[in-house]
Amino acid sequence: MAGRLIYLIGPSGSGKDSLLDAARARLAERGCRIVRRVITRSAEAVGEAAQGVSLDEFATLEAQGGFALSWRANGLAYGIPRDIDDWLAAGQDVLVNGSRGHLAQTRLRYPDVFVLLLTVDQAALHQRLLARGRESVIEIAERLARNARFSERLLAEHDPALSVIDNSGRLEHTVEQMLACIDGQPVCA
Repeated sequence: MAGRLIYLIGPSGSGKDSLLDAARARLAERGCRIVRRVITRSAEAVGEAAQGVSLDEFATLEAQGGFALSWRANGLAYGIPRDIDDWLAAGQDVLVNGSRGHLAQTRLRYPDVFVLLLTVDQAALHQRLLARGRESVIEIAERLARNARFSERLLAEHDPALSVIDNSGRLEHTVEQMLACIDGQPVCA
């Protein structure tokens, strides 16, 4: 029996990395693997524990078929190692920190993908983005508007393979919501 690809998406600042870190042990107990992405940024950069590579190294890995999925966003290149195909074939669930912009391509390659959309209250997200200090106030406003449009479009599809998790409150509550969704419980909203 094949495993499930679980594709976690959400706006920058929604807390995807924090959620994955907080849920890591409990996901492992369920036999779910969290994929370590390959990203063209320094491994010491703040954020997820990704494998940092140069643009040249990324291009070589991509040309050699080293990625099951790859995309470009925010001036960086992202890759999901092709090992996930072996894990899925072996019956393991695999959780990927994905890209909202790459969702359509992911669905083409993995038609049965289970999508988790992590949301957060717009005011809280605004504060988180301001606190990071990576973007101007105008850039943050533009990002928030794009996020809202994307979520509206995605939710309008009424996709049964999509679950929404709200990360506006306590992180432990968000972990419980995510695990319930993965376990197929109808408690995620």
